[in-house]
Amino acid sequence: RAAMAAVMPINAWFVLSTLLAPVGYMMQDSVADAMTVEAVPHVDDQGRPVDAARLKLMHTTMQTLGRVAIIGGTILVALVNLVVFSSAELGTEAARAAVYREIYSMALAIPLISVAGIVVAMIARRRQQQKLLAGGVSLEEIRKIQRQVVEQTAPNWWILGGGLAFVVFTLAMGFSQYAYNQEVIFAGSLAIVAFLIVRLTRELSAEARQTLIATAIIIFVFRAVPATGPGVTWWMIDELAFDEAFFSWLGVIANVLTLLGMFIFRRFLAEYSIAYIVGALTIAGTVLALPSLGMYYGLHEWTAAHTQGVVDARFIMVVNTALESPLGQIAMIPMLAWIANSAPANLKATYFAVMASFTNLALSLGQLGTKYLNQIFIVTREVRDAATEVVQVPADYSQLGDILITALLVGLVAPFLAILCMRLARLQWA
Repeated sequence: RAAMAAVMPINAWFVLSTLLAPVGYMMQDSVADAMTVEAVPHVDDQGRPVDAARLKLMHTTMQTLGRVAIIGGTILVALVNLVVFSSAELGTEAARAAVYREIYSMALAIPLISVAGIVVAMIARRRQQQKLLAGGVSLEEIRKIQRQVVEQTAPNWWILGGGLAFVVFTLAMGFSQYAYNQEVIFAGSLAIVAFLIVRLTRELSAEARQTLIATAIIIFVFRAVPATGPGVTWWMIDELAFDEAFFSWLGVIANVLTLLGMFIFRRFLAEYSIAYIVGALTIAGTVLALPSLGMYYGLHEWTAAHTQGVVDARFIMVVNTALESPLGQIAMIPMLAWIANSAPANLKATYFAVMASFTNLALSLGQLGTKYLNQIFIVTREVRDAATEVVQVPADYSQLGDILITALLVGLVAPFLAILCMRLARLQWA
């Protein structure tokens, strides 16, 4: 009983943090991206309205820069992991725990970096203000240029009430013992967010509302496809002998090439429709998923035998990661640019946050699909008793190929099916 009393508060905090962490990440990402809406001007320096094509390009560029900031931080984290894991001895579980503890301690510097960004922005704004004052610009005009004029807005109680209902509902179901609480949370959250979207889009024209529905459905389906789950990573560690240092190298390679890919494809993302971009990314993602499937069936063994060991499993993984890595972030840019570009002038941040929450719910549906996929096809990793070294759960990767094939087919068919349905319904997308 004493042990249970000590463990229960820890479990309570773990459950609470597990429930709130996705919400926190969603809010952080949505708020950060929503602020970029205000950074794109709708008039030029002479006060003339910016044309639609240029406005879309500006929103795409701004969202690209936002992704660059996020990926840049990820690269720093990957480099830290690479240095730490390469220089550490990971022979025992205690040694691994010590390394992870050191990494989490380093992460405490992240809030300081965030606050430093605010300080830098204040200094830059003050310098711009002094330069304009020296040039004879009035203080009132400077405030307009720096967009410091705050418009008076009334609180939208429907949005505030819906947001409160979302939080209360999620926490209540998360702490419940209901067997299908994840499904209920998703369904309830989707209903609440859909209600908020209906309230927000009443000010849009019928044509704009139909475009929003078609675009949102295509993006939702594209992001809701299930993943393979952790079984692939387990198999790579156990069967292909990939270690933490190698995965850190893959992270560095992926993020660096993602940065390059976002700049290379920026014009492509601004000029083509959402359906075209989703279709292209779906085909590319399917093709780039084939090497992992091939390695499960021995592709790396065949290539290594015919290349004197050069094209082995690690070689294939590095090349595949280099080609595949930009796709995830590239898919985000047109979605965020579309949300920012279609936001009503008087509801920019609120509209962005609600629509971003809707598209983020697609990830929750994808996670549910991943869970169902791994319940149908069972993959287990070997578990040994720490004291006796007796195998408690044997490793079984015999059905991993079925997971890979199913995820690949769903990821290929679902987005094109959504595009076809919108075409048959004669709905126009952005």
